[in-house]
Amino acid sequence: MNVSSFFTNLIIPLNLCVTLLVLAVLLVIIRRRKTALALAVLSLCWGLFWSLPASSLWAGGRLEQLYPYTPPQDLPAAQAIVVLGGNTAGGRRNWFEPYNKNTALTRVDTASQLYEAHRAPVLVLSGAALEGKISEAQSMANALEKKGIPEQALIMETNSYNTHENGLYTARKLKSLGISRILLVTSALHMPRAMAVFRKEGVTAIAAPSLPQIVVPDDPDFSFWLPNARAFDAARSIIKEYAALLAYWVRGWV
Repeated sequence: MNVSSFFTNLIIPLNLCVTLLVLAVLLVIIRRRKTALALAVLSLCWGLFWSLPASSLWAGGRLEQLYPYTPPQDLPAAQAIVVLGGNTAGGRRNWFEPYNKNTALTRVDTASQLYEAHRAPVLVLSGAALEGKISEAQSMANALEKKGIPEQALIMETNSYNTHENGLYTARKLKSLGISRILLVTSALHMPRAMAVFRKEGVTAIAAPSLPQIVVPDDPDFSFWLPNARAFDAARSIIKEYAALLAYWVRGWV
């Protein structure tokens, strides 16, 4: 695990809350009660902040709205549709609602809609095998073929394990194919980092995000200010994106 991954995992609400509480207990043992109390209060505040839907809607919504969703038919045409591996929130339509397979929308669905709207003649699928032997690119290809997308329209990039490598290896493949203008498909939350990476690699990318997921649900009982377990879970992905943007900037990847 590298330093940026360690830092990201550390500040995830549950992890940081537990870490601070353990430190507080140790400080009590060595009679540093005031410092222990401060850490315990900080742990409580950090956990409470990220358990509120208002926090997720503010922090996550800011990222999602940097590249607003546009219906496929309203997007300009390009030479290729590039789809990045990943499955934010399991394709859940709304992070504050239970998962429903009938309303779930994945990046593959967005890519399929773009192809059917004749926005580009080919799809480039990017992602290595993070688990098991089947790459994310191959998994997406299988799903797209089931939706009726012809095999000859699918191009796979199977070496990338993160967003930086998505951009690096896909840019090389695009260059070899004479492609410079693409529609980039990923989740709305991930889009700011993905766009920055591809532009850094010299690719003319047009954002084509999936529908935003961090939105107010159609629930009359929904409250912005009552702690919510799903908001607490959502914090993991939101914090990961902010931390990754910082790490990528430091490394010169964006």
